Amino acid sequence: MGKRYIGALAMGAAMLLAVNAQQRAPQPAPQPTAQRGQPPAQPAAQPAAAQRGQQPAARPARIGGHPNLNGVWQALNTASWNLEAHSAQGIPGFWQLGAIASIPPGKSVLKGGGTIPYRPEALKQRDENRAKWPQSDPEAKCYMLGIPRYTYDKVPFQISQGDGDIVMVYPYAAGTRRIFMKDHARDPVDSWMGRSNGRWEGDVLVVEVTDINGDSWLDRAGNHHSNQLKVTERFRLIDSTHIQYEATLQDPQTYTAPWTIEMPLYRLVDNNAQILEYKCVPFADMLLYQDLIGNRQKP
Repeated sequence: MGKRYIGALAMGAAMLLAVNAQQRAPQPAPQPTAQRGQPPAQPAAQPAAAQRGQQPAARPARIGGHPNLNGVWQALNTASWNLEAHSAQGIPGFWQLGAIASIPPGKSVLKGGGTIPYRPEALKQRDENRAKWPQSDPEAKCYMLGIPRYTYDKVPFQISQGDGDIVMVYPYAAGTRRIFMKDHARDPVDSWMGRSNGRWEGDVLVVEVTDINGDSWLDRAGNHHSNQLKVTERFRLIDSTHIQYEATLQDPQTYTAPWTIEMPLYRLVDNNAQILEYKCVPFADMLLYQDLIGNRQKP
């Protein structure tokens, strides 16, 4: 009798626990009942971000009737080291870095190959620049690289295109230029970035750059120009991830004839591709102000 009573209590307790657990469990949302003559209701659609494998919104092929150049772009070559063909070589004075301090080999990016058509006195200046590199390079001093050097710099740059003027942003030394699509004036003074006036020739963006100071270089090999330089750039979109870039340089004071460089530019397609701030000023202090700082390590 006692055993049956205890067994009944245990069974009752188990049933009570089962009922409570069922009541606490989350209940599925009630589904609407299909009315007669209508198809059964479909489950609610999931948010777009939650659907696996869904592609992002399509990139518009054109903006304001012109090819879409928006994005973060980069040249993949050795033009920043030397526009002309060059072999691999070490950098004197930096032996502690071993092979890290070496110049990679590269092909010429001059259209048709060959070398830059320097005037004799300008060629001597190029050789002097090269002999004093890297201390004499404006890049080492964290100066803006100018055009066209920024285009093939080692750091990607961004193009922002709308219905009006076009802006290009270069992270190194906070370089920025506005390409004026309508106001084709000239600047009153020369500058590192010069004045960029643009126009569309069909589907090709043509930019004429003038009013550049004569202090910037074209690469790390000492190739240079004067303040008489005029650069005519051509940006031709090959497809959504490639631009064919050309730049013709005219400078009668430095060159015997105009010459052109050409190269493809590649759009970064990484998730959240973006340019990052590159504050290089602190790294140039010892080079620029060693007479004031001395050999003391900066805090």
